[in-house]
Amino acid sequence: MSASSTAFNALGDPTRRAIFGKLRDRPLAVVDIADGLPVSRPAVSQHLKVLKEAKLISLRTHGNKNIYELNREGILAMRDYLDQFWDDALANFKLLAENTETENNKHPNK
Repeated sequence: MSASSTAFNALGDPTRRAIFGKLRDRPLAVVDIADGLPVSRPAVSQHLKVLKEAKLISLRTHGNKNIYELNREGILAMRDYLDQFWDDALANFKLLAENTETENNKHPNK
């Protein structure tokens, strides 16, 4: 499975999306991530494990706390995947515009 597929699959769960969103602003400890979520702290830890395996977040230890933060590697994999669609869409739009211009030049009175 590709890195982007793993990342998108990991974000398919609403709780993981909520966790991912909480980490958007700053790194957090598990207790802070779990605060306000409708699941237990052990469940949050399992979700964090999935996000970490998908390379969407990373873990560092600060004293006796595990601090989680967004990982650019997984985010860039998703962005690269989505950029392919954007690049294709732009190429198709350019081709359509060029074909329309060619047709208009062939039939200027239309």
